[in-house]
Amino acid sequence: MAGNSQRLLIKNVRIFDGLSDRLVDGHVLIEGATIAAVERSPIAETDATTVIDGAGRTLMPGMSDAHVHLVGMANTLLDLAMGSQSLLAASTLAKAKDTLLRGFTTVRDMAGDTAGIKKVIDAAPALGPRIYPSQAAISQTGGHGDFGFVYERPTALGGDESRAEQIGFMRVADGPERVLAAVREQLKLGASQIKLMVGGGAASLYDPLYTVQFTEPELRAAVQAAEDYGTYVATHVYNVTGIRRAVEAGVRSIEHGHLADEPTIAMLAERGVWLSTQPFAEHDHSFLNPDSAEKNREICAGTDQLYGWATKHGVKLAWGTDLLFEPDHDDLQSAMLVRLGEYMSTVDALKLVTSGNAALFRMAGERDPYRSARLGEITVGAWADVLLVDGDPTTDLALLGDPAKNLSVIVKDGVIVKDQRA
Repeated sequence: MAGNSQRLLIKNVRIFDGLSDRLVDGHVLIEGATIAAVERSPIAETDATTVIDGAGRTLMPGMSDAHVHLVGMANTLLDLAMGSQSLLAASTLAKAKDTLLRGFTTVRDMAGDTAGIKKVIDAAPALGPRIYPSQAAISQTGGHGDFGFVYERPTALGGDESRAEQIGFMRVADGPERVLAAVREQLKLGASQIKLMVGGGAASLYDPLYTVQFTEPELRAAVQAAEDYGTYVATHVYNVTGIRRAVEAGVRSIEHGHLADEPTIAMLAERGVWLSTQPFAEHDHSFLNPDSAEKNREICAGTDQLYGWATKHGVKLAWGTDLLFEPDHDDLQSAMLVRLGEYMSTVDALKLVTSGNAALFRMAGERDPYRSARLGEITVGAWADVLLVDGDPTTDLALLGDPAKNLSVIVKDGVIVKDQRA
């Protein structure tokens, strides 16, 4: 973390602490990068204290997005195909600030070379959110992460790496030994957790949604390699067979899951496996390929029942966005947050995007780069990532859909990123 000796007092606020159902009037003292006090009574001010008078506004923890692709959000497909590594990284860093200004102080990146960007942001917290990198997502040949052309020889048969592999966005590996090497490669590069592709997807060309990817021995190899480093495997997968195979192999987080049936969702709850999913709507993504557009329609049709079953069975739920390749539409991140209100209470949605996601992130164990304090809470000793909201987001989630207007102050790591009080 960046060195920070600042003493910051945010007084006269209504506090949503990320854990409770109700707001509490009070004052919050930040010393350095963590919260030093949360009090109902006034906190003494000194000459060395920077004071922000909240004037009755709501103070809440910084939010998190459990499924982002910072490189993919910041760059178009043409950029990814043709741009230099420096262009891709520079665009990603520039767009990371936009994510922070939307109130997302932490993200879990689920495919992309972001460990270096994380290091830069950790040294200068106002540049972007905290990042839990997965580095390259790992795919089998012909799987969701294989972006090689059909006329190219697969890497497993002696061919060259695809462009997606060259830029560290994907890694294609077949067989337990190669999967082991691919997992260890991402850990070597700085991954906090590991991402595998275990079923078909909308954006990819060769894999219908019904396909099941990676054999159980391959999955078990990945899980073992991750566990040996104290962390876990998360898997992209929509269909029932893929979800069940992943869980049997020891995968701890299912990403997406929109084509699951109710018994499979109930199984996630029974096994204590996380469901990190997205409130997808058909208009969230655009596809030039009609096959991809049709796959997207099928995925989005499962959103309503997925959230219903997850709530019914008490699944450990995380929230993310999974935006890709349309940098001009990244503000959809805020709209997808507001959409959570269609599936749960406003307070439950706020808990989910603060302390809820943070509980998933902690599964990285010793690989958790921010394990020295707690995220997503306004409690003593927690990271000093807080948002001052004009209005009460516990009763009006739509306030967070317009962060430029309604987030008057953003603090991350104890650093004031934005102060726009009237």
